[in-house]
Amino acid sequence: MSNTNFEETDLIYTPSRRLFLGTVLVGGTAGLTGCGGFESLFGSTEVGKKSSKVVKGKTQSKKRSAQKIAGHRQVQKRKRSVVIKGRHHERALAFHNTHTGERLRATYWADGRYDKGALREIDHLLRDHRSNSVRRIDRKLLDQLFVLRNKLTTTRPVHVISGYRSPKTNALLRKKGGGGVARRSQHMLGKAIDIRVPSRSLNKVRLAALSLQAGGVGYYPGSNFVHLDTGRVRRW
Repeated sequence: MSNTNFEETDLIYTPSRRLFLGTVLVGGTAGLTGCGGFESLFGSTEVGKKSSKVVKGKTQSKKRSAQKIAGHRQVQKRKRSVVIKGRHHERALAFHNTHTGERLRATYWADGRYDKGALREIDHLLRDHRSNSVRRIDRKLLDQLFVLRNKLTTTRPVHVISGYRSPKTNALLRKKGGGGVARRSQHMLGKAIDIRVPSRSLNKVRLAALSLQAGGVGYYPGSNFVHLDTGRVRRW
């Protein structure tokens, strides 16, 4: 064990490593005592003293680390994937791009897998029509739309106001000051879409989207669309 290398940051900040070290020390203190830098790190070769000194000296940093981890977990809990209930042998969507006039009906998932050809067609229809640039649309967003249409009990095409938005287009829209355009918009990541659904009130679409608890939902009655994204669960 004399060739074992220990890193200070691992021993102090990683609980699993520290517990492992304590276990080894109980059975083999003499072997570890000879490790380079070991005594200078802990100040003693006795297990009880070493453990108490490390814990006492790093209590505050451990608390801060725990708080950071807890905060991180809280944020992650807000990010959810939509739950698709019931048995579906396939998942299909229909779109109408309000800017280009293009229409598409595609079965993007079947037999337990996503269909690459259908996904490419959807990515193309939801492209940035200003720059004609295409980006991979988040599959979780498509699943959101699938469940949303089921909740609204409609098979009519979803009217798309905005899908993917290039950074250049996003900056242009922000400069125009139209409102509702974030500097770090989820649209630039292919993780957001602005829609309305024919024969369904905008408020009904909003309420159905909120019930999914699967991402962000923005309500824009003045511009007649609802925003959905796969980011943290939030509303505005």
